[in-house]
Amino acid sequence: MNMLAEITEAKLAETAIDVTPEGSDYETVRQVIELVTLDYRNQPTLEAIAAEIGQSPTQLQKLFTRWAGLSPKAFLQAVTLDHAKRLLGKEELPLLEASYELGLSGPGRLHDLFVTHEAMSPGEWKARGGGLTIRYGFHPSPFGQALVMATERGLSGLAFADLGGETAAFEDMARRWPNAQYVHDQEATAPFIRRIFDRSQWSADQPLKVVLIGTDFQVRVWKSLLKIPFGKAVTYSHVANDIGQPTASRAVGAAIGANPISFVVPCHRALGKSGALTGYHWGLTRKRAILGWEAGNA
Repeated sequence: MNMLAEITEAKLAETAIDVTPEGSDYETVRQVIELVTLDYRNQPTLEAIAAEIGQSPTQLQKLFTRWAGLSPKAFLQAVTLDHAKRLLGKEELPLLEASYELGLSGPGRLHDLFVTHEAMSPGEWKARGGGLTIRYGFHPSPFGQALVMATERGLSGLAFADLGGETAAFEDMARRWPNAQYVHDQEATAPFIRRIFDRSQWSADQPLKVVLIGTDFQVRVWKSLLKIPFGKAVTYSHVANDIGQPTASRAVGAAIGANPISFVVPCHRALGKSGALTGYHWGLTRKRAILGWEAGNA
């Protein structure tokens, strides 16, 4: 079962408290899910789905969105994206062939689908670190075990792990670039840990070399994070405005959550609209600790 189906079923389970499975609303939503799942290659419009179900487009839009948490069109896009990833990944189809297999008019629409939902092009998604050699090692840090990753050009990854969680932390990071070659090399990564956490090593004259491996959108977000002063914090909307995408706070939040170089690229300094800490990939307790450490040393 894909993630979208899991989310939808969870939403249906919540709503089923008020409307029994025998109710007409449940049956309508079930029919839409079945129709879209089986007929995604025809990319049915809302009007076509509504006609098949026997409801008006407006009525169906409201009903499905209330139950599933997303519109029929968004559900169709998510189903299409799931199949696109399968075709480009496991089946290794060329972009043009994959586009036609999905019922899209061409690679342009496939490109738009990926950029909208993954903030990357199909080609970037398909490469997934291909051609890179990444050296890695685990080292003690003020915030737990630190996983350092580096290419020949500089630091490319920094993650944290609690005791016993080293393997999970490595697998989590490696999934970001599954086609890269990984080499365990403590000697190569040790100098980075000293430069990162020893403040006496921080110097504008000798900046730490950082390699940001991501989509154009992600890299723009991460570069914006680097502008946040030590000991300060900003909101997601501030970052969205800084990169010239004021309406893209949600996409900015996703890019911040995907930041592969924690602490150095300070995603911990990005807060929710109300100033709430919101999520942190390596745990809110660690985020509080880093912010507290910075406040004490500012």
